[in-house]
Amino acid sequence: MLAASAARAAGPVVVSSPDGAVRVSVAVDAQGQPTYAVRYRQAELLRPSRLGLQLAGADLSKGLKLTQAGKVTAVADDYQLATDKRANCRYRANRRVVHFAGPAGAPTLSVAFQVSNDGVAFQYLVEGNSADVQRITTEATTFHLPAGARGWLHPHAKAQTGWANSQPSYEEYYQRGIAAGTPSTLGQGWSFPALFQTDGHWVLLTEAGMGRSYCGSHLAHAAPDAEYRIAFPQAPEKTTPDAALLPESRLPWRSPWRVIVLGNSLAPIVESTLTTDVSAPAQTPVLTEAPGKASWSWVLMGDKNTTYDVQRRFIDYAAAMGWRYCLVDALWDKQIGYDKLAELAQYARAKNVGLLVWYNSNGNWNEAPQTPTKVLFDAESRRREFARIKQMGVAGVKIDFFGGDGQSFMNYYQDLLTDAAQAGLLVNFHGATLPRGWHRTYPNLMTMEAVKGFEFLTFDQANTDQEATHCATLPFTRNAVGPMDFTPMAFSEINGKQRRTSNAFELALSVLFQSGIQHYAEVPEGMAAQPAYVQDFVKKLPPRWAEVKLLDGFPGEYAVLARRAPGGAWYVAGINATDAPKTIQLDLGKLGLAGGTLITDGATNRSFSTRAVGGAGLSVTLPARGGFVVQP
Repeated sequence: MLAASAARAAGPVVVSSPDGAVRVSVAVDAQGQPTYAVRYRQAELLRPSRLGLQLAGADLSKGLKLTQAGKVTAVADDYQLATDKRANCRYRANRRVVHFAGPAGAPTLSVAFQVSNDGVAFQYLVEGNSADVQRITTEATTFHLPAGARGWLHPHAKAQTGWANSQPSYEEYYQRGIAAGTPSTLGQGWSFPALFQTDGHWVLLTEAGMGRSYCGSHLAHAAPDAEYRIAFPQAPEKTTPDAALLPESRLPWRSPWRVIVLGNSLAPIVESTLTTDVSAPAQTPVLTEAPGKASWSWVLMGDKNTTYDVQRRFIDYAAAMGWRYCLVDALWDKQIGYDKLAELAQYARAKNVGLLVWYNSNGNWNEAPQTPTKVLFDAESRRREFARIKQMGVAGVKIDFFGGDGQSFMNYYQDLLTDAAQAGLLVNFHGATLPRGWHRTYPNLMTMEAVKGFEFLTFDQANTDQEATHCATLPFTRNAVGPMDFTPMAFSEINGKQRRTSNAFELALSVLFQSGIQHYAEVPEGMAAQPAYVQDFVKKLPPRWAEVKLLDGFPGEYAVLARRAPGGAWYVAGINATDAPKTIQLDLGKLGLAGGTLITDGATNRSFSTRAVGGAGLSVTLPARGGFVVQP
């Protein structure tokens, strides 16, 4: 559309969203540093921020010239997802590629921008004549927030710390409402996704479209003047001592997408599918197994109950509740054995329940003793194991305790997904990184943890005390970028800990949190102790969701979401994380509901109440750390 000389003469290169509300401006400063800035209507949401890459043999972050600004082209993509917030996704964006040149003989750098009504995504393309493997040492990308912005940020952990050297695994508490630019609490920066509020607007930063030629990244520890730069993994974050840590590839070379979801409310943050919009379409078959709910003994009953008799009881529990799966966790190989596991799998199939089984991911990167271990890292061993358990009747695997975000780990995740798909197995990653759009590219990926989940409530009272505010933060942060295996909903007390949330709060999490397979923490006895109408609600929850709407909320304080079942019925759930009662006003008529059944807190925080409600003018007062659901 504009040649290089015309682009310089006319000022910055611009690309706007289809509705014109989002505007990206790209320029080169006096030092040859490429920059971009983002506006939403009249508001500047990112001040001029840096672009560029530093390769081992060439600096493509400064001393550059803008050589060409391509034409603006329309992007249209309609696709389906089984494991995310929306079943039918519709992506419309305007695309423009800006080309830069550096030193003579060096590779060239291009940046592709795709601007949609809900945000911005951009990706680097490095091209050249060299046939050698190229290496990126640093990414110059920054996100320069406005002065006064505040963040909801997840501290990135130091590699090889934590239990059995299993960090980083994205299992910290979000720092809530802190001044942008605040150094991270653990000294290693901030994990994606990162949420910011600035002058009445919201910005969510993350990455997506992770292929095999890049490492996972996060935001750096220091952010002077609220300018956050991309940080690469720490030295130990690779599968073997000689494996790839930082990005390396032959040319041409595409980076993952840097993703900026934005808007003048929190609704685009919660409802956007931008991370999958820019990720690769399915590269493996869609399996006959499907999303669903699961029973799970481990979180409240521990390792010692991974036994044949207990797991058979949890299969019966799943069947009675109409749930699709039962998860058999760690140590099954020693405490049950392969032969008896095969019996369990066949017993489960006879009851229309699929069996899921746990594995330790490790080669040599963690010291976790739980077995089966050292089975999956070697490709030949992995394929034999997957074929063996599939033949036994197992439906899927939960793979735990990964070692970081280096390029070799990005490849290992995708090797696991590819081989599991070939064997016909579903996958759940725990102690793991973010989905980064993989649940579109690999449809057998049901969910990933990457969250300080329910299991931490069983470890100590300090975690239990923080449950409410943590849960009210996650719909706006971690769960906004993909399925999240938090493993919610326990009405029972938690291994001697005093649970601060009400039973209605816990019930609301069954709708509030989204996961392709939703593992419920409650055990059979705890479920049987609840009123029949609560059990009936949980039984009738759909196995997947077709749409989501944010009705109200603020990170860390309260959240009210509506999720639509594939058949068209809307479910509404809300939680109050504060220490004081909160009244929620709802108009169910806006969802097309003439009315429904409300389940909320009873006389105590361990009891329920229920009543029929009309479609308009519904007022629900939630006690401190209370919750509610409305079913059609």
